[in-house]
Amino acid sequence: MEYRIVLDRWEIEPEQVRQALAALDPAALADLSAGGRLLRIATTLDADTVRARLAQAGLPDALGQLVLAPSVCCGGCSG
Repeated sequence: MEYRIVLDRWEIEPEQVRQALAALDPAALADLSAGGRLLRIATTLDADTVRARLAQAGLPDALGQLVLAPSVCCGGCSG
């Protein structure tokens, strides 16, 4: 699943987020796009777990901004 957070007033390092998620999902990815204002997270974790891990990574106030992005999976790599 891909989650997104618009970082209009928060600053975060994607590696901080990735490390917070990696304890539960070693394949999790996090990056910034849109000039560093959009945090994208790819993980198998559900939204509640992502929110908890983001709070631990220093984004407790941004959690209301967490949005599940529509799937772009074509199914080709795993089934």
